[in-house]
Amino acid sequence: MKKIITSCISIVLLLLIFLITILLTIGIETNKFNEFISKKVSQAKNIDLDLDTIKYKIDLKELSLFLEAKNPEITYREVYIPAEEIKVFINFVSLIKSDVKLKKLNLKLKELDITQLNKLSSIIKPSNFKSILNNKIKKGKLISEIEIFLKEDGTIKDFIAKGTVKNLEAELFSNLYFRKINLGFFADQNDILIKNIFGYLEDIKISEGDIKLNLENGVEISSNFDSKIDFNKKTFLKYSEIFEKFELLKNLKSLKADLSNNISLNLDSTYKIKDYSYNILGKIEKGKFELLKPFKNDYFRDEFKTVYLSELKIKTTIIPKNISFNGEGKYSFNNLDFLKIDFENKFNKDYLRSKLNLNYRNSFTLDFINYKKPEKSIAAFYLDLEKKRNNINIYELNFKEGKNLIKINELQLKKNQLLSFKKIRVETSNNKFTVQNQKTITIKGDKLDAKNLAKYFNKHADENIFQKINNKIEIDFKKIKAPMSETLQNFRLIGEIQKGKFVKISSKGDFGGNNFLDISMKKDKSSNKKYLEVYSDLPRPLLTEYSFFNGLSGGKLFFTSIIDGSKSNSKLKIEKFKVVNAPGMIKLLSLADLGGLADLAEGEGLSFDSLEIDMEKDKNFLKLNEILALGPSMSILVDGYQEKNLTSLRGTLVPAKTLNKIISKIPVIGQIVIPKEVGEGLFGISFKMKGPKGNIKTTINPIKTLTPRFLQKIVERNKLPK
Repeated sequence: MKKIITSCISIVLLLLIFLITILLTIGIETNKFNEFISKKVSQAKNIDLDLDTIKYKIDLKELSLFLEAKNPEITYREVYIPAEEIKVFINFVSLIKSDVKLKKLNLKLKELDITQLNKLSSIIKPSNFKSILNNKIKKGKLISEIEIFLKEDGTIKDFIAKGTVKNLEAELFSNLYFRKINLGFFADQNDILIKNIFGYLEDIKISEGDIKLNLENGVEISSNFDSKIDFNKKTFLKYSEIFEKFELLKNLKSLKADLSNNISLNLDSTYKIKDYSYNILGKIEKGKFELLKPFKNDYFRDEFKTVYLSELKIKTTIIPKNISFNGEGKYSFNNLDFLKIDFENKFNKDYLRSKLNLNYRNSFTLDFINYKKPEKSIAAFYLDLEKKRNNINIYELNFKEGKNLIKINELQLKKNQLLSFKKIRVETSNNKFTVQNQKTITIKGDKLDAKNLAKYFNKHADENIFQKINNKIEIDFKKIKAPMSETLQNFRLIGEIQKGKFVKISSKGDFGGNNFLDISMKKDKSSNKKYLEVYSDLPRPLLTEYSFFNGLSGGKLFFTSIIDGSKSNSKLKIEKFKVVNAPGMIKLLSLADLGGLADLAEGEGLSFDSLEIDMEKDKNFLKLNEILALGPSMSILVDGYQEKNLTSLRGTLVPAKTLNKIISKIPVIGQIVIPKEVGEGLFGISFKMKGPKGNIKTTINPIKTLTPRFLQKIVERNKLPK
C-alpha cells in the first residue's frame, strides 16, 4: 500500500513537473477557453479581445500564469490596436477563487505608420503628449512593445512602452524638420526616454543623441546630441528667417563645425516656453563672418569686411536674457594669414563683458603720437571690456609690438565722453611717457613725438571727449619732437582743466639756442573769460597746420586771445620773418606779373618787418577782420572768413617802392584823393581767394588807386616807434 501511495505521489509530481516545464517553455495551446478568456478580458473596462488560439504559460518572475496569443484583435476605447502578440497575466489568487482578474497586458505591436500612430494617441494621457504625436510627427515607422498595468476594476493604472522608430519626420519649429531619424525609446505616463538618435535636423547631421521628457507638469525636455554642420551661403539663405532671430548667426555666410549640444526646455501646458538653456561645445573647422558695415577708422586704416575662422574651439551657453560665447583658435581677414585668437563674451540686450586676446598683423596708427605699426609685423592685442548701456569700462587694454607698448588701465567712457582713467603707459621708438589720474593728472616722460599733435587736434576740433574731466594737471617732458624738425626740451606745464578744457596754464620750454616757448592762461572768475598768451622765439612749429603760413621762417611770435565760451577774439603778431617758396604767394605774384618779387620769393625769400592778424572765431566760423603784412619789398592788407569747408579772402598787394612814393606825396594823413601825377603805371593789385580746402581759386585785378583804408593802415604803422 505504501508503495502504491509513493508511486502515485511520484507520478503526480512527475506530471506536475512535466506540466510546469511545458508551461514554462512551449506552453499549452488550446482554443477551448478562448471565449472564457475574452469575456474575462472584456470585463476590464474599455478593452475588447478576440483570440484565435491561446497558449498558457507561466512567468516565474511574475509568479503569474499568462495567456499568449498571436495576431489578436484588440480594441481599446473603440480604437483598433494592431497587435502581433498579446500576453495576458492573470492573478493566481483570483484564479483559485474562480474570479479571474487581470494584472497586466503585454502587447507586441506590429510595425505602425504615422496614420495608425495618430489614432492610437487618443488612448494616451496626458493630452500634451497626444498633441506632439498628432501635430508634430509627420512620418515614420514604429516598432514597439507596451505593458499595460490594470487596476482591480480593469482600468489602466500605468503603462510602459519601448521600441524603435525608423525614418521619422517631425516638425521642431515652423518649417524646421527632423528627417531620416532613427531612435530607440522607453516611456511611461510621465516620462519618455529617447536614445540612440541618428539622422538630420534639416542639413545638420545628428548622432549619439538622447532626449528625456517629463510630462507631469507641462513638458520638461533635456537633450544631448552631436551635430555636424557644413553650411554655405545658399544654406544660410535657405534658413534666413530662422537665423535672423539669432544674433550670433545672422551674419554667418559659411560654417563647418563638429559640435556637442545640450538643450534644456521647460514648457507649460500650452507649450509656451517657461525656461530654457542651450550649451554648445565643439570646434568650428572653418567659418566666414561678414560685418554688417565695413570697419575702418583713423586707427585701423585697412578696411575689414569679412572675418574668417579656423580650428576654433568654442563653448557657448544661451539662457534667458544672457548669452556667453567663448572661443580659442585662429582668425584671418583675408582667408590666407591665420593668427591666434581667444575670447570670452557674456552679453544680453543692455550688457556686454568681453575679453579678447589676439595676434594682429594689419595696420594700426596713432597719429597724435606719430606711431604707425610696421607693415606685416605681428602685434599682441588684449582687451578686457565691460559695457552697460552707454557706459564702457575698459579694465585693461594692452597693445605690444616688438619693443613698442601701449597700455591703458581702468578707463571709463559714457556716450563717447571720457569719465576717468587710472593709468596710461606709452613706449614706442619716439615716445616714452606715462599718464596717471589721481588727485592731479600727471603726464611725465622722457620723450613725446608731437609732430602730428596739432594736426590731430585740429581735425577733431569739434569733438571734446574730455568734457567730463575736471582736474589739475602737470606735464613734464625732457624732450618733445615738434613740427618742422624742431625739438622742445625740458617742457613743463602746470594747469587746470574744467569740462575738458584748459582754464589755467603756466608753461615753459626750451628750443635751444636761447629760443624759448612760453604759454600762460588765466580765467576771470567774474566773467568766466579766459585770457591766453603765447610767446615763441620760433613761430614755425606752432603754425604748421595753417596753410596761410606755408614758407614762413624766422621771426618771433606773439599771440593773445580772449576766450568766452565758444567765441574768441585773438591777435597774432610775428616780427622780422621771411616767406620762402610759399606756393600761394608765388602764384599771386606771378599772376600779377610782379616777376621780380616772384623770383625773390622762390630764392632768398621775401622779408617782412611784421605780420598782424586780428580775428574772431565762433565754433567753426573764423572771421579775419584784418591781416596786415609790412615789408621792405611789399605790403599786404587782407580780410575775409573761413568756414568748415570754405575759405574766402580778399586783399590788396602793393610793392614797397610804389607805396613809398604815394605816402611821401600825401600832404594830410587820411586824405582820400591821391593826386593823379603821383607815380606812373599800376600801384599794385587787388586779389580774391575763394574755395574749399585744396581747391582755392585766385583772381586778381590791377589797381591804380589805393583805398584810403590801406593808406591809413600803412601810415599808422609807420608812425609807430621802432
